[in-house]
Amino acid sequence: MPTPEQVSPRARCVLAPNPGPMTLEGTNTWLLAEPGATDVVVLDPGPDDVDHCDAVRRAVAEEGQRIALVVLTHGHPDHSAGARNLATTAGVGIRAFDPAHRLGDEGLGDGDVLEVGGLELRVLATPGHSADHVCLVMPAESAVLTGDHVLGRGTTVVAHPDGRMRDYLTSLERLRDLGSTRLLPGHGPVIDDPASVVAYYLAHRHERLAQLVAELAVMGMASPQELVERIYVDVDRVLWPAAERSVRAALELLVDDGRVVVDAEGRCELVR
Repeated sequence: MPTPEQVSPRARCVLAPNPGPMTLEGTNTWLLAEPGATDVVVLDPGPDDVDHCDAVRRAVAEEGQRIALVVLTHGHPDHSAGARNLATTAGVGIRAFDPAHRLGDEGLGDGDVLEVGGLELRVLATPGHSADHVCLVMPAESAVLTGDHVLGRGTTVVAHPDGRMRDYLTSLERLRDLGSTRLLPGHGPVIDDPASVVAYYLAHRHERLAQLVAELAVMGMASPQELVERIYVDVDRVLWPAAERSVRAALELLVDDGRVVVDAEGRCELVR
C-alpha cells in the first residue's frame, strides 16, 4: 500500500488501489485534521477494499489520532463504497448530501459548516458531475477539496442523466468565484493554480457545446454516439462511453435552450 502523503498541514492523502481510465492513479482518500488535533475527518473513503480501509485506519492510528467523522463528496462507488465499513468500525457517522449514503441523521447542505477538533470545513454544493456532488472548503488553507468536480489531470464527466451540464457550469462558476489558492481533487495531483484550471474547464465545456452545434449543422441529424465519434476522435476509445454521457448532458442543455430537438429515437437536430 502507498505511504500516506502529507499534502498540507491539515491534509494527508491515502491513495486507493483502484487506478483506471476514469479514476487516474486511484481515488484520493483525504485525512483532514487541525495540526495537533486528535480527531480526523475521512473524506471519500473510496472503494469497498479491505486493504485500503485498513491502510486508512493505520494512517490515522500511527499519528495517535482517531476517526471522528466520514464525509462524502458524492455517492459514486469509487468514492463511497468503503464508507460504511470504515464508519461502522470507528463508531461514527457518514455525512453526505444524498440520504441514501448517510449513516446517522445529519446530512450535508450548501453553506453547512463542519467543525471537528478545531478544523473547519464549509460545504459548497456543486451539482453537475452528479446531482448530489459537494465540495468542501478549508478556509484555513484557502483550499477546496473538489471530489470529481475538478480533477488533478484532464477533465471530468458530466454523468447524464444524474449529472446536468447547466448545473455543472454554474458550479464551476461558483468554484471560480471563491478565489481559492489550492484544489485537492478526488483523483490526480494537487492543483496549485485553481484560477487557470477552472477557466480551462469552463472554456472546454463551452467549446464542446459549440462543437456539437457545428457538427449538427453539417450532419443535419445525429445520435449522441455519432456525435462522439465525430468530436472525440483524438480521445482514447475506452473513454467514449463516458464522453457520450457528457454529450447527452450537453444536448439536454441545448434542448432546454430551444436550440436542438430530439426525435423519438433519440436522434438530434438543430432548430432551424
